[in-house]
Amino acid sequence: MKRQEWLGLMAKADANELMGCWATANLSPDYTELRPPEIGSVMVRGRMGGKGDAFNLGEMTVSRCSVQLSCGTVGHGYIRGRSKQAARHVALCDALLQTAEAPVVTNKILSVLAGKREATLAETARKAAATKVDFFTLVRGEN
Repeated sequence: MKRQEWLGLMAKADANELMGCWATANLSPDYTELRPPEIGSVMVRGRMGGKGDAFNLGEMTVSRCSVQLSCGTVGHGYIRGRSKQAARHVALCDALLQTAEAPVVTNKILSVLAGKREATLAETARKAAATKVDFFTLVRGEN
């Protein structure tokens, strides 16, 4: 998994799920905070049909943090919502995924979050499919 992918997965994760995975992984790295956790907002942009001109959809609350491990590896974390602790854990995971601890973080945190994300997307797709209407045209005569 590339860095962009794991950061995206954690940024979209539910803060409570992330915190639960972190507790299960039982990680306690030595680190210093380069940017302490803080809460802010970002502008969310959209496109009509995914192809049109971009427009400002609205603002979304995010939390961010940056840490440096004792070995010098730097990690950055953003997560939706107002959880400073979750932002710190995302930053720590990002840093640890760049070290020898990567397999532990991948198995105990990323794989669990990815599984929950896939289940959520499948549920959304199932609900949307239940409302699908197939339209067809009957041709009568020669016209």
